[in-house]
Amino acid sequence: MDTTYYDHGTPAERWERAGMFFDAKDYAAAARVLDGLVEEVPEQTGPRLLLARAYYHSAQLRRAEAELRVIVERDPVEHYARLMLGRTLERQGRHAEARPHLRIASALAGEFDED
Repeated sequence: MDTTYYDHGTPAERWERAGMFFDAKDYAAAARVLDGLVEEVPEQTGPRLLLARAYYHSAQLRRAEAELRVIVERDPVEHYARLMLGRTLERQGRHAEARPHLRIASALAGEFDED
């Protein structure tokens, strides 16, 4: 597979290209661009989170889960990653595993159950 188009340009140009693919709902193409970008800048949360979202929307749920777990491990209070991890686990039918992540995400967003 020729990946030159997906790997071409500066990290900023690839980030912009990935965003355009994502906005156009071409999640597989966005993931191709972001995969290389995440390898190049693994410490940055933004590209990894967008990669997880691209995987989620293209039904690559195990890959989405793996990326989200890296983010949550590094930053346990990253609200959106927690929410996405919970939803990804739910979508895989793993509701018991999803529940704590969804609760934490709600708490971080200031949404508390009033039972």
